[in-house]
Amino acid sequence: MYLFTRVLLTYISSTHFLASSSNLLDKSLENSWNPQNTESNQNLAEKYLKSVEKLIEISNISNGSDQTNLHVQTCSEDECTNTVFNASVTVQSSGNGIVKTAGFKYLQDYLPNTTNTSNINSIVVSTTTTERGKENLQITIKFPLLTPRPRDVGLQCVSWNYNQSNWTAEGCSWGGASKPDECTCNHLTSFAILMSRYPIEIPYMTEITYAGLSASVVSLVISLLIELIVWSKVVKTNTLHLRHTAHVNISLCLLVADCCFLASSKPESISEIWCRISALLKHFCYLAMFFWMLSLSTTLLHQAVFLFHKVGKKTYLRFSLILGYVCPFLIVFITFLTNNGGAQDAYFSMKTCWLVYSGILKGTIYTFILPVGIIVFINLFAMLVVIMKLLDHRSREKSHEKEIQAAKTVLRSVILLTPIFGLPWIFGFATFILDLTAGAVTFAVNYAFVLLNAFQVWSQLLN
Repeated sequence: MYLFTRVLLTYISSTHFLASSSNLLDKSLENSWNPQNTESNQNLAEKYLKSVEKLIEISNISNGSDQTNLHVQTCSEDECTNTVFNASVTVQSSGNGIVKTAGFKYLQDYLPNTTNTSNINSIVVSTTTTERGKENLQITIKFPLLTPRPRDVGLQCVSWNYNQSNWTAEGCSWGGASKPDECTCNHLTSFAILMSRYPIEIPYMTEITYAGLSASVVSLVISLLIELIVWSKVVKTNTLHLRHTAHVNISLCLLVADCCFLASSKPESISEIWCRISALLKHFCYLAMFFWMLSLSTTLLHQAVFLFHKVGKKTYLRFSLILGYVCPFLIVFITFLTNNGGAQDAYFSMKTCWLVYSGILKGTIYTFILPVGIIVFINLFAMLVVIMKLLDHRSREKSHEKEIQAAKTVLRSVILLTPIFGLPWIFGFATFILDLTAGAVTFAVNYAFVLLNAFQVWSQLLN
């Protein structure tokens, strides 16, 4: 009878303290939580967390005693998984100890934010166990994020340090972009996830981009001037006319697009209408540039395969104008109309003055990526066919000197045609797929994309 009464009183007291602790976290008492207690270095929320954590550790609490703002689960297996407020905590090598996990609703709003660059983006979860099970622990925590993680924004798994009264990342690691809601720690305490207020920036990327664009604009202007000066002297055959016409239009489209990019380099300083116009022109001009590349590659492919079939100037111009300008215009026009008439955050983003990326196969950016991807694939195929035709010299009886000349021609085609036909944009596709939180590989891909695009302009000038 005495044992039964003791157990009953323990259960009642545990239930009461859990209910009282839950009530203290109610939103109606939000103004009662003082951010700083003048009598101690610990604020009220920290004292609350430490006291409740200790009471849960020494109390005889069973599952099923969850409260509105405080959930507690226990487990005594060698590998335990407790779930509180949809946050799961898995403790391995817990030995014979009882693992107790508590989830505190709204407590993250009351604990002081000890960083100037991050905000708490999860509930606070506390895990304790008996003395025999506190060593050689591996804890995996899966948090439901309170706010979705934006692209290129890093998260940090942290625990509360009672000695220093701050959040610390010591002993914890984040799962990365592939597991954004997962933390792995090697000790017991109270855990949470911090989300950076700012996206990750690539060192010197802005300077490199501006330098590359400036060099691009100057090079394109020089290229167009050279074309105007030497046009009558070099354009003497239909083949040369086809080639130089495509180069002039590619240069014009790239020049306008790069100028718009420079003009909108600081979106916060321009109006919404100019940002929309800039995004619209960049969308059209970059697409037109690639469609003119497609026109050039299909012409080269036609000439390589059908050696004796000549294309007239008028036929080529009609084909190129339709492919180079009408096709991108239709894509841009339809995209603009179907996204609320080019509305902000539907067609373009005010942060970048460029198309919207909303995830895999989501957003207007794919009306640029998909056509360019198809064009790059066709251009690469055409380039391979042209190279194979050039290598076909070996199957004929040619002198050694002619074989060397053919090899030089192939080498020049690879060096000049590949960047002109948009191979650098393969790295551009990767920049949309890879998250900057992935680390050095993503940084290298972004640098390669910018540098190869700058090389693309110089190859256009040299060609």
